[in-house]
Amino acid sequence: MVTDSSITVEAKTQRSGLTLAAILDTALEMAAADGLESLTVGEVAKRLGLSKSGVFSRIGSREALQKAVVEEYDRRFLQDVFVPAMREPRGLPRLNAIMRLWLQRARDVEIRTGCLYCAGAFEYDDREGPLRELLLDGTRRWRTALKRTAIQAIEAGHLKPDTDAEQLVYELDGLFVALMREARFLRDPRAADRAWCAYERLIASQLAAPERRTRH
Repeated sequence: MVTDSSITVEAKTQRSGLTLAAILDTALEMAAADGLESLTVGEVAKRLGLSKSGVFSRIGSREALQKAVVEEYDRRFLQDVFVPAMREPRGLPRLNAIMRLWLQRARDVEIRTGCLYCAGAFEYDDREGPLRELLLDGTRRWRTALKRTAIQAIEAGHLKPDTDAEQLVYELDGLFVALMREARFLRDPRAADRAWCAYERLIASQLAAPERRTRH
């Protein structure tokens, strides 16, 4: 039987979840604009019109807030890029999907707000600590997933057997860093298109012979 008390608890739980989502949204915007070091529980509370204790009770310390922001960024990236890409067949179709979705997310999110990992790499390149390790772990996991997909493309005969998967990942990752600079610093409106063109050129140079004849 549904009671008034159970309805009240459920309503409180929903409000709490909505508040936590609002906290993470605001903190993500702050981190993207001004860096992870800009995050403070007090400033997030001020922007949301909440008490500092109200934010602290839901997220914890400043360090916990920073960690939660990185984890939320990861979660959204996975949902936007990797989850849909994994529906594609292994090999080049999946690699193409990853890059297409990655660039689409860049158009929709990172070009507008900045990339937490690109900015974080410079913000924490000479700073030790758990947040640097968290960013480093995320970068390594992303590159490992790219490398695994590239190796599958080689094994499937889509890419040349002598393709250097690690070098390919280095260049793909470099494309995104260049895209961020071109789009945000140089403000080139065609930056994402240029990145996709560069990707196509790169892959064309590594296609196995049958793929060269049939890729279009």
